[in-house]
Amino acid sequence: MLIVGWIDWLDRKLGKYSIKNLMLYITILNGVAFILSYLDTEGVFVFKLMLIPAYVMKGEVWRLVTFLFVPTEGSPFSFLITLYFYYIIGSTLEHEWGSFKFNLYYLIGVLGTIGAAFITGFGAATYLNLSLIFAFAYLYPNFQLLLFFFLPVKIKYLAIAYALFLVYNFRAVPVYGLITVAGSILNFLLFFGKDIISW
Repeated sequence: MLIVGWIDWLDRKLGKYSIKNLMLYITILNGVAFILSYLDTEGVFVFKLMLIPAYVMKGEVWRLVTFLFVPTEGSPFSFLITLYFYYIIGSTLEHEWGSFKFNLYYLIGVLGTIGAAFITGFGAATYLNLSLIFAFAYLYPNFQLLLFFFLPVKIKYLAIAYALFLVYNFRAVPVYGLITVAGSILNFLLFFGKDIISW
């Protein structure tokens, strides 16, 4: 992994202010938002959390943070599996790098997502989570998951499948897709770009 000198310098200066177990807080708040969205029969609650730059410019600045907690669609069971998956990935990365570097990695992804949203008009944490999968797959390519609880799949293949899904998903609007994904994986490119180019 590429460890840039300025990241180490920031770690020494600001590391004590990092949020430990960041993914735990993110998954808990996702869970709370999921429960509240079920109680909201009008569907206004989730909309108020979404990152829509037009509303941010009108004063709804909380959207710059709350979009991270917009729950994914699906059944409660699939939602719990998704949360657990992201928690395992995030907590493993934090254990590998330390709290500060993981905080910084996530923050760069958040800022990249926000920047892309102000260009495209909308942003979501879905693609930000892609950067976590890519980082995990880069560090632990042979880590094995049980897909559907019985099918063993290495994380590197899951990351490739995810990337191909994004390409397919944005085939009708490639420029929009490129901006959205590039903003969301800016952190991955900064942390691992030099290694990948060298390889």
